[in-house]
Amino acid sequence: MTFRPLHDRVVVRRIEGEEKTKGGIIIPDTAKEKPQEGEVVAVGPGARDEAGRVNALDVKAGDRVLFGKWSGTEVKIDGQDLLIMKESDLLGVVA
Repeated sequence: MTFRPLHDRVVVRRIEGEEKTKGGIIIPDTAKEKPQEGEVVAVGPGARDEAGRVNALDVKAGDRVLFGKWSGTEVKIDGQDLLIMKESDLLGVVA
């Protein structure tokens, strides 16, 4: 299946965090928090302004981004757990 987000929405795949702390302690699944870092899979064309022009998005597919803990809508597409969110929900791009 091919999925293309509309307007200023982006599709993000979460990047799983470390399973050990720096000290070597293994973190159990029940104590892990949802990762707040992900990779952009697809982007929409952009939002329209009041004049009707499309404003392109600042992110592109392949960018690593940070987002809020409760941002986005979780969906499952082709067996992958993905998030769909507005570009404004993204906090920044990780270089």
